[in-house]
Amino acid sequence: MGICSSCEATSVATAKLILEDGKLQEFSYPVKVSEVLRKNPTCFICNSDEMYFDDFVSAISEKEVLQPGYLYFALPLSKLKHPLQAEEMAALAVKASLALRRSSGGDKQCGCSRNGVVPVAFPANWR
Repeated sequence: MGICSSCEATSVATAKLILEDGKLQEFSYPVKVSEVLRKNPTCFICNSDEMYFDDFVSAISEKEVLQPGYLYFALPLSKLKHPLQAEEMAALAVKASLALRRSSGGDKQCGCSRNGVVPVAFPANWR
């Protein structure tokens, strides 16, 4: 058995926000949802841990603070009153995976990621 270490073990915990365009914003300091929404007025913020198939996505209160170690999504306001379909959830998972991979540099920093291209096809109605 060899020595195994993770690149995440040495990094500072941050609140991670996946934006509509797939970019990742990380916050190592407390930031209120209202501050994030000022820069993204056509969105609402949701916690990825509270997203379920065929259920409505709930917006986090503007008074709440994004917590380190959690992953959040900025979703278009049009998605607020519609249940999250399986294909939409899958598209969000791919979007998050790609954003996190880009932010860590993939294989270049620590070798934790596999090298390769992941094809992405977002549903036509997703945006």
